[in-house]
Amino acid sequence: MKKADIGMIGLAVMGENLSLNMERNGYTVAVYNRTVPGIEEGVVDRFIKGRGNGKNFIGSTNLKEFVESIEKPRKIMMMVKAGKPVDELIEQLIPFLEKGDTLIDGGNTNFPDTTRRTIFLEEKGFYFIGSGVSGGEEGALLGPSLMPGGSKKAWEGIKPIFQSIAAKVNGNPCCDWVGENGAGHFVKMVHNGIEYGDMQLICEAYQIMRDLLGLSADEIAKVFADWNKGELDSYLIEITSEIMAFKDTDGKPLVDKIVDTAGQKGTGKWTGITALDLGVPLTLIGEAVFARCLSAIKDERVIASKLIPGPKVAFEGNKSVFLDNLKNALYASKLVSYAQGYLLMREAAKEYNWNLNYGGIAMIWRGGCIIRSAFLSKIKEAFDKNPRISNLLLDDYFKSVIIDAQDGWRKVVATAITNGIPLPAMASALNYLDGFRTEFLPANLLQAQRDYFGAHTYERFDQARGKFFHTKWTETGGNTASSTYNV
Repeated sequence: MKKADIGMIGLAVMGENLSLNMERNGYTVAVYNRTVPGIEEGVVDRFIKGRGNGKNFIGSTNLKEFVESIEKPRKIMMMVKAGKPVDELIEQLIPFLEKGDTLIDGGNTNFPDTTRRTIFLEEKGFYFIGSGVSGGEEGALLGPSLMPGGSKKAWEGIKPIFQSIAAKVNGNPCCDWVGENGAGHFVKMVHNGIEYGDMQLICEAYQIMRDLLGLSADEIAKVFADWNKGELDSYLIEITSEIMAFKDTDGKPLVDKIVDTAGQKGTGKWTGITALDLGVPLTLIGEAVFARCLSAIKDERVIASKLIPGPKVAFEGNKSVFLDNLKNALYASKLVSYAQGYLLMREAAKEYNWNLNYGGIAMIWRGGCIIRSAFLSKIKEAFDKNPRISNLLLDDYFKSVIIDAQDGWRKVVATAITNGIPLPAMASALNYLDGFRTEFLPANLLQAQRDYFGAHTYERFDQARGKFFHTKWTETGGNTASSTYNV
């Protein structure tokens, strides 16, 4: 009996569709699903008799049989819930593995866990790959964006499979090696953080059109459809137009019936936490995460809306001109979000000794994934011109967009604030830009305050950088200074 080229554990939406994608591309796939009595029994059998019927799948109901059905050295992909379930599954698999076998975690795993698992399995003679997988159900089936990292020696073994099932842009697969240890899952985490930012920015544009300009769902759908024909061409803008135009069974817009409380699974939060750990001003993505948290307290917001009055919303001006300003504000804010995400990747590469291909990462995201958009090629061009560029906002293209958008961007943010409409991400992007382009920030006063109450020291313009001073600000203060450090 022919053995499988690769094994898949987990036949939920992503695992099932990835398995079908692999089989369609010429691979025999062994499939297994963890059994939860009374809940997930018979999953493998239903798949083999259903979507997998008559195709090159080998179904197993126990791990030993599953592992033995795969060609050596084995390649086993796990699409299970992140965290403890992955560790438990690895422990269950180890007794059946042989040296040189590779385990692949395709879930949304926090990258330190991938680093830990890579080291753990390599010490036992196995290989481990932590791969970001983006594109949702459709992407998994037709071509996702894949971001593998971990044991470099395992890459050549899985490369043909991964690059064959990945999305293609101009014939190039949206999949390439990212880096050692947790690099693959780190890049996927940043991707998801940028996704949080993109979605929040689009939602803010939607609220402006709905609450300030008074546009109907159909009118908003048309605006997004028009925007998708230009520089904002992207998957998220495209589906937003389709969502706005979608009607419920009564013929009314379905979007208007959906409760305004957003969920999240943790990757945006991890992105923000990592940015704080590395000292990166990831302000826009942070605001996008907090905006979801704020949306979740629906009951409190309903009460507050009745107790705390705001300004009367009234738009004065040319709607067409304002919509053009809004489009430019959305695009400029989007560029800030990506610039911040790339800053985070740069700092992580220094911290964890990764050699990340920044332009290549943009190309991995060019197709298949949720944040795929036309402008990602501009990021590749920026790094091709200057691989060491410190901030994408300094690239000629990014800089020109930001400069051209500034006037309208400021008008949009100011108008929204005046009318009491929250724009946390769009305003945060503008504030970041203003901070970044300001030569002299008020942190000199902040350092004086820190030295006053905590003897934390400060640097002086009239002395060499790296030399620190402490002042005895009051008669009661001593001469001893605290150590100087940055977190």
